[in-house]
Formats: sequence, structure tokens, C-alpha cells
Amino acid sequence: MRLKLICALAIAGIALSGCSLPRGAGITSEVLHEQNAKEPTFSVVAVSRSNVAQVASWPVTGWSGGYNWIPAKGGPNGVSIVSGDHVKLVIWDSQDNSLLTAAAQKQVSFAPMEVSPQGTIFVPYLGEIVVNGLTPSAAREVVQKAMEPIAATAQVQLSVEAGMRNSVDLVSGAGKPGTYPLPTRNYTILTLLAEGGGIDPTLKNPLVRLIRDSKTYEIRADRLFAEANKNTTLRGGDKVIVREDDRYFTSLGATGSENLIGFERESITALEAMSLVGGLNGSRANPKGVLILREYPQKALRADGLKGPKMRNVIFTFDLTTADGLFAARNFKVNPMDTVLATESPLATANTVFGLMRTVVGLNNAL
Repeated sequence: MRLKLICALAIAGIALSGCSLPRGAGITSEVLHEQNAKEPTFSVVAVSRSNVAQVASWPVTGWSGGYNWIPAKGGPNGVSIVSGDHVKLVIWDSQDNSLLTAAAQKQVSFAPMEVSPQGTIFVPYLGEIVVNGLTPSAAREVVQKAMEPIAATAQVQLSVEAGMRNSVDLVSGAGKPGTYPLPTRNYTILTLLAEGGGIDPTLKNPLVRLIRDSKTYEIRADRLFAEANKNTTLRGGDKVIVREDDRYFTSLGATGSENLIGFERESITALEAMSLVGGLNGSRANPKGVLILREYPQKALRADGLKGPKMRNVIFTFDLTTADGLFAARNFKVNPMDTVLATESPLATANTVFGLMRTVVGLNNAL
């Protein structure tokens, strides 16, 4: 009677192993079962060193595939005067019969004058003087020379207050957002971030965005800090925004973490992704069955499957028990919105069944 009971439980356990025991993910054969159907809805690509370069040439998904940025380019020291700036003049004249100063005074100050859309300022007795595109020192010399016919000994002092076209906006993501005037033509984005209190430390994987002339440029903050040639020079009217890099991939199955995983770098390989999710669960995962699920846009499809996938839904498979599979995973880039799935090992299910049987036998012996 006892033997019959054990056999019955063993048969039931084997049946359970095939269909109903609780697991974190399916086994590889279950997930990929449809690939053998007459009309499958996805294609399967086993990634190896022989085809990883070909797959890498397929259109990227989830983002543009790279950040565009303006390389650093220095300019001459000083800032050119532009429309909207305010120019202040102080004229010193020692002549007793000066046209500009009162009898008891030797200098006269003019209220700040806004540079017109035509790039000029109006100076009494001199008329419109073009200052657009000049540095403050060059503009002072122009005013000085224009004044010689009426006040040969007069001295001109000129200062400029930057208008909106000679300032930049630090919009968000820093300690002190605001509008910052450009003191020189060599004012860089790192200087702006430093004066703005630095990047908000609560931002994860910060991204720096520059808006200029209706175009948007982006770079990861860590790369901006690391590469000197990325410290671009700012122009008047630039807007700088610091925000979190919102790219992510999904981790599921027998991994160390089932979660949305943010991109800690500009690009992440499949092997690095496994590290970010805490690796494979040693007691559950099948290292021969690591899958990456990806969806391509319709325009990316190619009939030959060389320069693009044949189907929109693609499952890439990796065997991490071989050197070929490890090197392939090391060179395969995960795209934003991908799903990294570690399938369950069939042995894990079998061990669960045998553990159940041992428990049942133990209970039966106790009867």
C-alpha cells in the first residue's frame, strides 16, 4: 500500500513538473515553442561571435542610438555686443566750454542705452553709432573717435550689461537655476554648471541637454566631465537643462532583480546588463537560456534578414556556458525598452519535484 502511494505521488509530481509548479519564468523550450509553428509571430536569433556584428548593424530601437553634442571650440576673449544689450557711457571732458559737461562738472554719465535691432546706440551730438559685433573695448574706441570733432580731449568710459542675447539660461537640474550673463566668448558649459551650484545630486544618471537655435543637443554628464573636448563654449540665448536619463530595460525571470533598470552608461552590453540585474540566480537560472526580447518598427524589416530583422518581434538567445556565447554577449548592445529574460533551468523544476517527493516519503514513513 505504501509503495503504491509513493508511486502515485511520484507520477503526480512528474505531471506537476510539466505544467503547474510555481516558477519565476518559463524554461527556454516553452518560451521559444512557437518558433516551430507554421506561422510564428516572432523570430529567434542565436547570437554568436559570427553574427554579433551583423546584428549590431540593424536599426536601433528605443532611442536615436547615440547622443549628439557640440565639440568644444574656444573663441577670442571678450563678448561681442549684440542687439538687446545695454551700453552705459561716462564721458570725461576738461574743456571749460564743453558741449557735453556742465560748467562745474568734468564728466557726464548717460543712462544705459539699449542696443537697437539695427545694432546702434544713440549718443547726443554724435547720432547713431554702430556697436553691434564689437567688443566693449572696440566700441569705446569707435565712440572716442566719433567724439574727436566736438571734444578732442574728451575721454570715454564704456561698459556693457548683457541682454538676453548675451546670456544663457540654466533651466533645471542644478543648485541655482537662472539666467547667467556671458562675461567672455570662452564661457563654457562646465563653468555655467559650476556657477549654477552643480548638478542636483538626487538625479540618477544625469543627462545634460543644450538647446540652441531650435536644435537640441544631449550628452551624459559623466562623459561631459570626463572628456575635455566636450566642454563646449556657450552662446547667447543658449538654454541648458539637466535631467535624468530616462532610458531603461526590463529584467525578468531567474535574475537577481526583476525590475526596470536604468542605463548607467551611454551604452550597455548584454553581459553588463546581467551584472546590473545582479547576475543569474544560481539555483534557478539556465545559463544556456538567456533571452533578450526586442520589437522593431515596421520600416526596419528586411526580407533577407541581413541589414535588418525579418519580423518585428525578435528574441535574441545567448548561451553563457561557452566562450563564444560570453564574447557575443560582451559585444551585443542592449537597447532601451528591451526585455532581458533569464529562463528557468529544467533541473530546478526537477529538483523541486524530487524535494516534494522526499517530503511526501518522509511524511509517509512517519505514519
